[in-house]
Amino acid sequence: MLAIKNTSIINSEGRQVFLRGVNLGGWLMMEGYILHGRNIAERIFKREFKKRWGRKELSGFTELYRNNFIQVPDFKNISSSGLNCIRLPFNYRLLEEKNGLKILKNAVKSCEKYHIHCILDMHAAPGCQNQDWHADSDGKLELWTSKKHQEKFFRLWEMMADEFKAESAVAGYDILNEPVIKSANAGKILRSFYIKAVKRIRNIDKNHIIFLEGNTWSQALEHIGEPFADNLSYSIHFYHPLEFTFNFHRGLKYPGNIMGEYWDMDTVKKRLEGYYNYSRKWNVPIFAGEFGVNSRCPGCYGELKWVKDALKCFKEFGFHWTYWTYKAIASSAFPDGIYQYHGNPPWINRQGPVYGFENFYTLWKNNKKEIAESWRTADFTKHEQLLNLLASFSSF
Repeated sequence: MLAIKNTSIINSEGRQVFLRGVNLGGWLMMEGYILHGRNIAERIFKREFKKRWGRKELSGFTELYRNNFIQVPDFKNISSSGLNCIRLPFNYRLLEEKNGLKILKNAVKSCEKYHIHCILDMHAAPGCQNQDWHADSDGKLELWTSKKHQEKFFRLWEMMADEFKAESAVAGYDILNEPVIKSANAGKILRSFYIKAVKRIRNIDKNHIIFLEGNTWSQALEHIGEPFADNLSYSIHFYHPLEFTFNFHRGLKYPGNIMGEYWDMDTVKKRLEGYYNYSRKWNVPIFAGEFGVNSRCPGCYGELKWVKDALKCFKEFGFHWTYWTYKAIASSAFPDGIYQYHGNPPWINRQGPVYGFENFYTLWKNNKKEIAESWRTADFTKHEQLLNLLASFSSF
């Protein structure tokens, strides 16, 4: 199994390993924009689907989606591209389903088969760790104030630790995606929570790396503080400048003046240098669990240059990374995929007024076969330049 030694990740033979890969976003935690829809919580989408078609049809829809959006050949594809790691986001609700653990176990088996390290990422936690759709939140933020939700979180990770403690294909556990604590005592609250969680996991699994994300969407590592256990890595997400990478402000170019600040590789490096210094201060490796950009290519505005500059800095600082994300319906906002779907069938309906996956409500019964087939990667277009760029940095 992989382990932490100072600021490095090493294998069982003591050789240094760099984790460089991709997220399987939108698969086991549905996100609206990845399916060209509104960013509503997964549970809200499923609740409305169930109202239309009933529990049995929702179960069938969920199974078809999971069996088509990511398939075993996708793991082979990632491995053959030269990447060696998958970060696997999942909704905690998956663990409460009858076959939820089996789905994760099968994904880990596919990683093992194709020699890929797997990082299991709880993307949405009980009670919601932030107020955004990707925490499966409808605007509420209750994890930090509810002992009941916290205890469920700890118990679920104990179950995960027991299930995967012997799995060498699992690089580790990214126990909580993008926590947001809006309090003057945020550091105290987050650190205390992590100490409890790690202790509960370590009582069962003493070996796997545990990745801890900083407060405020995985930015503020200082709210974690000094390492309090062995085999810890600190995790960041890097999308700066957001107006450019998410394409929220149209026409911005990189390098260039972006919202009053000139951005180039030096600017990117300065933003990341603080994390490097923190890594050296506390002797922990840094994992950039998410970074990515919305692609306007082939009419590019410097997106690939931004990715290349970020990768150069990761390499210089010795950071591990997984790109966000593997695949998505092509859209004009938010970081999209290495594989992109450019078509416009009725269930995407780019012209509106209903966009993306909310069209499933009316079209599912008569179009389920065509919809399910459109989810497969074979129907997506590979962004060759992006994939080649990521692969070129995977061998260092």
